[in-house]
Amino acid sequence: MKHLLGLEGMSAAGLNRLFDAAEKFAGVGVGDVPKRDDLKGKVVVNLFYEPSTRTRMSFGLAARRLGADVLDFSPSGSSTSKGETFIDTAKNIEAMGIDMVVVRHSSPGAPHVLAKHLAPHVRVVNAGDGAHEHPTQALLDIFTIRKKLGRVQGLTVGLVGDIAHSRVARSNIHALTALGAKVIVCGPTTLVPSEVAQFGVEIADKLDDVLPRCDVLNLLRVQFERQRSGLFPSIREYRLLFGVDGERMRKAKSNVLLLAPGPINRGVEITPEVADGPNSAILDQVTNGLAVRMAVLSELSRAA
Repeated sequence: MKHLLGLEGMSAAGLNRLFDAAEKFAGVGVGDVPKRDDLKGKVVVNLFYEPSTRTRMSFGLAARRLGADVLDFSPSGSSTSKGETFIDTAKNIEAMGIDMVVVRHSSPGAPHVLAKHLAPHVRVVNAGDGAHEHPTQALLDIFTIRKKLGRVQGLTVGLVGDIAHSRVARSNIHALTALGAKVIVCGPTTLVPSEVAQFGVEIADKLDDVLPRCDVLNLLRVQFERQRSGLFPSIREYRLLFGVDGERMRKAKSNVLLLAPGPINRGVEITPEVADGPNSAILDQVTNGLAVRMAVLSELSRAA
């Protein structure tokens, strides 16, 4: 694996290899557990053209715990504001002597373009490209499932919310189906495109109908910026039909695992008592994200 551009087409063996590696990185650099030197002498660039808190910090911390030097880039105040192109910016950063680029961009396929234009030794990691994919988020979601429930194969996982615009949903679908999970996508009909069925998932527009069958619920963020285009009647209606509160939880399996890629809108996708309750693994996802991203960076650094 020279780059991590997406999870589409990745085999179950390849995915499990990353998860097995992540197990070894859990807790590295925390307390008495020493940092590692897998990336000693390497330079990792966080090239983020979209706002991010969790993903940027997680990649930066993961790289530092592996001994790398980290360079953070933001388009505000850079030559991008003067008209410099995406590729020219990346090529100029490359000329400083770098080894990896973690890129987030609003344009689908931006990481693929970088992989073609940068030198062969520079590894590219997709940290989210438009509505295409967000591979490390899906990896940490599924790693959390594996740690909490002991397996992925045979589980039923519900992805709830804005499937149409969600890169997290796409990456999860590719990986979960490859690993043998049953995937149900659920949300307003305007936010669940019918063509998603070609990926082997079940489509539902009533959460209460499928909730009792789910072992895992992954609650996608309502993108308020999309509400201006009238894709669903109101936030209140969304909360009533697809939000998870204490009453709805009583219809689910008692041990259902709740995930959310964050940031969450408390009181919309999920109420505070459920987000902070015993079924929630939201903070575990953040912790597990570090181990997964260390595994990805380490694996890429060893690629021929």
